[in-house]
Amino acid sequence: MTYQGRFEQDVLTTSSGDLTITFLGHGSLMLEFNQVNISVDPFSQVANYAELPKADLILITHEHRDHLDLAALNSVRTENTDLVITESCAKQVQGGIVMHNGEVRTIRGIKIEAVPAYNLVHKRENGHPFHPRGVGNGYILSFADLRLYIAADTENTPEMKALTGIDVAFLPMNLPYTMTPEMVADAARAFKPKILYPYHFGSTDTAQLLDLLLDEPGIEVRIRKMA
Repeated sequence: MTYQGRFEQDVLTTSSGDLTITFLGHGSLMLEFNQVNISVDPFSQVANYAELPKADLILITHEHRDHLDLAALNSVRTENTDLVITESCAKQVQGGIVMHNGEVRTIRGIKIEAVPAYNLVHKRENGHPFHPRGVGNGYILSFADLRLYIAADTENTPEMKALTGIDVAFLPMNLPYTMTPEMVADAARAFKPKILYPYHFGSTDTAQLLDLLLDEPGIEVRIRKMA
């Protein structure tokens, strides 16, 4: 099924209804559960947000302009929208709910857990990581009995590898800023999501990940249009 004939969608079953995932592209997702529309890192280059449903809940993972795009954000946001942001994003956006690494909140009936998102290896020429520790969030969302993890811009951190009970995971492979396919495979073997979507993968060959996880029958790798 596609959204407006353009975007791929998957529908996952939970104990309290279906969760619909729309794959917009880059790091941007749209989720719909029990009439709650959720926008993750809206980005103008992947969609015309004026044509998409307004968001009841928006999640922003960090302040980089391909994740905190004010034009896209303002297009999908209303005065009734709940906005979850990081502390660094709060310098640019008013009225958001700031979540720090490790915090847990329930918003619109959805439990949200903020997971650290940062680089271990990949760094800028000045030696600073592309994503420093303590700045960005990944998010675990609980849709009834289904736990969905959106990792954001990160590598295979100890916090990620210690996760448990993850049904669906979105892990980034946008080089050199996030993970190599080998890093994604390493993380997946550690916390064993039932369904793994590589996302925000740019020009990275997703077939490499399929090959690396051939020996893990408990992890279903699904490739969607998320470059």
